[in-house]
Amino acid sequence: MTGQLSKELFWLTMTCILTLVIWIPYTLDRIKVRGLWGTLDNPSPKDKPQSPWAHRLYFAHTNAVDNLVTFAPLVLILNTLDISTRTTAIACAVYFWSRLAHAIIYGLGLPVFRTLAFFVSFLAQIVLVLAIFRIV
Repeated sequence: MTGQLSKELFWLTMTCILTLVIWIPYTLDRIKVRGLWGTLDNPSPKDKPQSPWAHRLYFAHTNAVDNLVTFAPLVLILNTLDISTRTTAIACAVYFWSRLAHAIIYGLGLPVFRTLAFFVSFLAQIVLVLAIFRIV
């Protein structure tokens, strides 16, 4: 697999890009609400609150970072062990799409669907763990 991007690494890259850009909309809202200087200043309890959707998207981004800490090493372990199957590729794609859905749904404020999207991404990670131990 040297020099070639596996499907799992492709989806990890896409997930990293997604996590990299989720902050942009809520930062633009912060600039709109607080102005550029208010955005650049240190946070304060006196700050004008952001739009509800931006506040939720902030938490979606934090959740994405928290989960990337688990997803990325799993994909890298698979890559190191030279495990790349249809199942692992699908699990990585499902992880990406469920994380994208989670961010959008969280931003829209749909709590039950947000939890379902999160749970699907969790299950995708479980599939990767099972693949590492060659159970699937």
